[in-house]
Amino acid sequence: MRMVDIIHKKRNGQTLSTAEWDYVIQAYTADQLPDYQMAALLMAIYFQEINGSETADLTLAMAKSGRMLDLSQIEGIKVDKHSTGGVADTTTLILAPLVAAAGVPVAKMSGRGLGFTGGTIDKLESIPGFRTGLTEAEFIHTVKAHGIAVMGQTADIAPADGKIYALRDVTATIESIPLIASSIMSKKIAAGADRILLDVKVGSGAFMQNLDDAIRLAKEMVRIGRLVGRQTKAVITSMDQPLGMAVGNSLEVIEAIEVLRGGHTGSALYHVCLTLGSHLLTMANVATDEVTARQRLAESLADGSALRKFEEFVIAQGGNGEVVRDFSLLPQPRARVTVQATKAGVIQAISTADIGLCATLLGAGREHKGQQIDLAAGLMMACRIGDKVEVGQPLAELFAANSDNFAEVSSRLLGAISIGPKPVQTGPLVYGLVDENGYQAK
Repeated sequence: MRMVDIIHKKRNGQTLSTAEWDYVIQAYTADQLPDYQMAALLMAIYFQEINGSETADLTLAMAKSGRMLDLSQIEGIKVDKHSTGGVADTTTLILAPLVAAAGVPVAKMSGRGLGFTGGTIDKLESIPGFRTGLTEAEFIHTVKAHGIAVMGQTADIAPADGKIYALRDVTATIESIPLIASSIMSKKIAAGADRILLDVKVGSGAFMQNLDDAIRLAKEMVRIGRLVGRQTKAVITSMDQPLGMAVGNSLEVIEAIEVLRGGHTGSALYHVCLTLGSHLLTMANVATDEVTARQRLAESLADGSALRKFEEFVIAQGGNGEVVRDFSLLPQPRARVTVQATKAGVIQAISTADIGLCATLLGAGREHKGQQIDLAAGLMMACRIGDKVEVGQPLAELFAANSDNFAEVSSRLLGAISIGPKPVQTGPLVYGLVDENGYQAK
């Protein structure tokens, strides 16, 4: 095969064969194709797009470009959850032990934060001693012994995706739904779980800014899952404001533990976790319907079994389980300041991406891969859309190693929160579900 012929076909809108997709991915992963040819193909895909079977072929080829985990030694239906990214999206820390406490094995591979989106691995590593760099044998053993394990993505899992994503980032081809879908699903398929639940975010703090694009992305990923033999569902949830109140690594661990203790039962974070968890329980066949599953999860929070599973999980991966009782064991900020409202009114909107940027500027997030972060830094929101506020009322508290950029961050945060005179109606927290039958609005 010749890459120039493949580029020519796709430039003209023709369908590539499975063999052609395999050739492209294998050759590029092995450094046998120059970046300029792959960039040309990516641009052709961006403009011409690719059909469902092509997306599945591309996804499988990327999944097979490295090691594929075999979880067959673990009894039961193994589940995995993936979020498309957001701010204060602390669901994995709550959801994984919650679902595991219900008897469903959770085998999850997660990533680090980049830009304004947080990363599960960074959050877990704020717990003293917690290890995310597990070997495959350690990962499987931990799931078998404790029903739950979370490990960082390794370089040999879907390595083609890493190379292609880096090229997309510098060739203006990020915003291609087939390429986004294949990037996400290649890693999920390589991670080996039997059932995949996707949390597709939409709103000011999400990659998908409007509902139609979020539904389209969800449908594409669910279709890929079905074509490769993995039961896959996608829940579309709002990211028009931070999901939780804590934005930052150790701060989000604290909020997750508080939910696992049975608190924050009226919060958006709590409700999204129970919604996602109920789907995972039905997908794993341990509950017959979502109502029953949700009741079971709520009981696990109320009776403490979910919290005990979290502590067991932390200890199993080398962490200090005492964090569930003593938050002072977590990294502590040396400086803090409260940002107050400068006018009275009603919170009209919150630019979630700007809130995430504020946390990044405080040291909680990365602007580029490999950047060191401050695990104690971040902010704690004190308002949500629709809240009434008075002059001088706290809007958020900032945490950092020092106060050097508190003035800049405070100004940005005030600009991210719109206050007006009129009451405002908030949108839905959960928009709907995409499965093999298409999209069903909630």
